[in-house]
Amino acid sequence: MKRAVLITAMFLGAGTAVAAPAPVEDVAGGSSDERVARLERIIKAKQQSEFDTQRRLDALQKEVLDLRGITEQQNYQLNQMLERQRQLYEEIANLSTKAAVPVASTENSVTTDVAATSSLGETGSYEAAVNLVLKERKYDEAIPAFRNFIKQYPQSSFAANANYWLGQLLFNKGENAEAKKAFNTVVVDFADSNKRGDSLVKLGMIAEKDNNQTEAKAFYNKVLKEYPNSASARLAQQQLSAL
Repeated sequence: MKRAVLITAMFLGAGTAVAAPAPVEDVAGGSSDERVARLERIIKAKQQSEFDTQRRLDALQKEVLDLRGITEQQNYQLNQMLERQRQLYEEIANLSTKAAVPVASTENSVTTDVAATSSLGETGSYEAAVNLVLKERKYDEAIPAFRNFIKQYPQSSFAANANYWLGQLLFNKGENAEAKKAFNTVVVDFADSNKRGDSLVKLGMIAEKDNNQTEAKAFYNKVLKEYPNSASARLAQQQLSAL
């Protein structure tokens, strides 16, 4: 009896051993510990990738900010240059007619200045002519200096401005016919010049002085059409309103 019970117990134990569940494994066949380790590696890799991406984004943002700063600085410098140029033109525009000087003295001075500027080259000759106006206030001497520059360098990048300066100086002296020629040269020959709008305004003013209001209005309206929202347009509108 005892032997039968013992045999039965052995069979039951063997059955229990066979029915025990297998160790837990993931879809790849690894154990739960291996799966956890694999998940940890995946999470760490994802975190590193996100960190690297954020670092690149931060670097790009810094580059954008740096470029924006450079652009703003360049715009500021450009605006400063444009403002300085505008001031220079306003100064020449507000020049009053100088009192007449003895002919012999003027001729000698003009001859000397023209001879001096002729040897300076393109840029030097232009700057010398401008300096006669802005620094030395030798307005009569500046006229032949600009004429000489225009004759020597008709296609210079300064030619449009030189013609405008010449026209303004002649306009201030009341030599309207010669001034008209200079301003018209800017309008016709230098269509891309930033002084074209101003030259059209001056042609309108000359037309007013010649009692030709129809022509003056045509010049002013041309400025308003071709250069809206500009300083030239504002001046043209003022002249139109005064007619």
